[in-house]
Amino acid sequence: METQLDPMKDDLPLMANTSYMLVKHYVLDLDVDFTSQVIEGIIVLFFETGSQYRKTSSTSKEDCQSQFGGTCKIRSSESCHIAMTNVNVCSCIMECNNFAFCGKGEEDTSDKNGNHSNEEQVSGTSGSKDCCDIENHGNKDFLLVLDCCDLSVLKVEEVDVTAVSGIEKFARSAKLTGVSKELENLRNWIVHELVTLPADRCKEQLYYFTCCSQAPGCGELLFTTDTWSLEIRKSGVQTPADFPHAIRIWYKTKPEGRSVTWTTDQSGRPCVYTTGSPINNRALFPCQEPPIALSTWQASVRTAADFIVLTSGENSAEPVQLQEGILSWYYYVTMPMPASTFTIAVGCWQEVKQQSLTTALQKNIEFSLPSSQTDFSPHIIFLSQSVLPGGSHLCGTRLCHEIAHAWFGLAIGARDWTEEWISEGFATFLEDIFWARAQQQLSHNEVKEMQELKALLRWRRLRDEVQNSEEELQVLRPKKESTGEVSESGASIVKHGLKAEKAFMQVHYLKGYFLLRSLARTIGEASFFASLWKFVHKFHGQLVLSQDFLCMLLDDIPEQKESGLTVESVFQSWLDTAGIPKPLLEEGETWKECRLVQQVSGEVTKWIQANQKIRKSGKKKRKQDEVVFQKLLPDQLILLLESLLEEKTLCPRILQCLEKTYQLREQDAEVRHRWCELVIKHKYVPGYGDIEKFLREDQAMGVYLYGELMVNEDAKQQQLARKCFAAAQEHMDTSSAKVVAEMLF
Repeated sequence: METQLDPMKDDLPLMANTSYMLVKHYVLDLDVDFTSQVIEGIIVLFFETGSQYRKTSSTSKEDCQSQFGGTCKIRSSESCHIAMTNVNVCSCIMECNNFAFCGKGEEDTSDKNGNHSNEEQVSGTSGSKDCCDIENHGNKDFLLVLDCCDLSVLKVEEVDVTAVSGIEKFARSAKLTGVSKELENLRNWIVHELVTLPADRCKEQLYYFTCCSQAPGCGELLFTTDTWSLEIRKSGVQTPADFPHAIRIWYKTKPEGRSVTWTTDQSGRPCVYTTGSPINNRALFPCQEPPIALSTWQASVRTAADFIVLTSGENSAEPVQLQEGILSWYYYVTMPMPASTFTIAVGCWQEVKQQSLTTALQKNIEFSLPSSQTDFSPHIIFLSQSVLPGGSHLCGTRLCHEIAHAWFGLAIGARDWTEEWISEGFATFLEDIFWARAQQQLSHNEVKEMQELKALLRWRRLRDEVQNSEEELQVLRPKKESTGEVSESGASIVKHGLKAEKAFMQVHYLKGYFLLRSLARTIGEASFFASLWKFVHKFHGQLVLSQDFLCMLLDDIPEQKESGLTVESVFQSWLDTAGIPKPLLEEGETWKECRLVQQVSGEVTKWIQANQKIRKSGKKKRKQDEVVFQKLLPDQLILLLESLLEEKTLCPRILQCLEKTYQLREQDAEVRHRWCELVIKHKYVPGYGDIEKFLREDQAMGVYLYGELMVNEDAKQQQLARKCFAAAQEHMDTSSAKVVAEMLF
């Protein structure tokens, strides 16, 4: 039965039955068409049988050795780089062969690939509905369920991997059961051997994945689609172990698909990129969305020669011309990660070469991997255009945040996506550490002062968010004791995942940051960072829950349990309740003693006094005593403007002087946002142009301003809001547009 959900209110379903079939590798072969705003092509999925269903049989097992003609020769190389396009590769596809089965098989050495997996971490929920219903209805065909939305699926077929030249090396130890299914079992065994190759054979593995993805089909599969899923079955196949482990899907995206954004760049040229939220990549390709589905991938993407294709691959792609005016770009990833981490951006991009912040961080960050594992090939990072102008401060801190996700979010992921703080809280906490290391000229005391100022700004932001949001959205572990549990099939939900307003909340960032900051202060920074280092190394490449980190931390420092710091107390105070945690309320006054904060307080007093003098003088223009204002850092400017926002009235002359003194129109987006709030609150008409510019150019940060323009019930401001929305609406993502439309109409 199709699940109808309200995208403004409900949980996001993760439908894929990963407990039965687990995707280990994707091969995408895509064409990007800007005229039709469609990405069209083929995806081949390679599976392993999932943890909840392992085929066991007491029947005699025989080895197979195939009578192949010809081999696929691989050049020896220490690197994993491989250049492939969609054209025939090394004549690796050949006619289907007949197989002779003989000899005694070797025992399966199993997990030989050297990659981390989490199959044993899946926990079943008794009584949960299973879309395949294998246990109760064994006579029915097995259903493979993939996450899929806003896609046109055209055809699904089984891939005959036995038709690949040289593939016989993966069939030598195959164990077969039943004469009638020998060929089907052989295909699945070959896929098993291929997906479990050790990491040092990644080049060979990628080569054979490419060859297999181009092998002929050996029968179409039945399929149906609904709003959230694609269901596939093979007539007569009743178990996951017997279901084809290599399938090919022909599909098209839809222009309105919520995983991709078709828009124009600053020069008005067309571009497309993956938004990845709120429904991740299921509207880009059929996939398995649950976090447990860690996989590798490779992609060939073709488009007009005017465009550059970028993806989150490990290699730097060199385009290959297929025909006049068409280029193909090839990328791959060899570290298993969730399908949601696949990103693509196609446009007329320009490369800017300069001293990179990334390079500085690579030399100074303590949390890097051991030298034998270190790979500094940068993956794609999306930064809003709002962070680029106005100096390096905002751009630097945001880039540090995204780099931190290489550890928390990619190398270590949350086993339950409702625990967003594991990714965002850690990235926010490490953002300050990385940014301090990037600014090598700062002393230890200067770093501490800047971090105290940042903590105060984040506390004010958290306070405002708690006061103006639903309580249920303020909880970091909304599923509480059920966190990490999935249905028998592996399906689960992301709590509140489809609530549009949740995309604009920062509670997971802020409460997560303050929790880690509190733990570091309680335990001691040296001990805390030693445990964090240990945690990163132990869980690299794995999925975790909150207790995995907390248990390791407290096991390293057992005396903390005696003082009342336990996993349960952290859950109760920080993760399982709404509002501001009590330990944080007690800390709030300490930041006022920071030198940078006191400096801002002095400047605020000057502006308030100047405003009072002007108001007392009325309309008379008498000479005012010249006030000397100090130069402020960007974060100090934010605190200054937020403090002035608390004043009931600021006269136009003060606002004019304020903008001129700090050149607010030239500052970064965070500062300009506060300036726009002041303009709205005091109906400062000369600043309306700044609001219009902000809503046009800084759409991701401007949603809150629409609400402020409407709350004042001022006709000019409401007209301005509707005018700006009309101009920007077609370029906004769906969630933002829905939230703003509710404010305006």
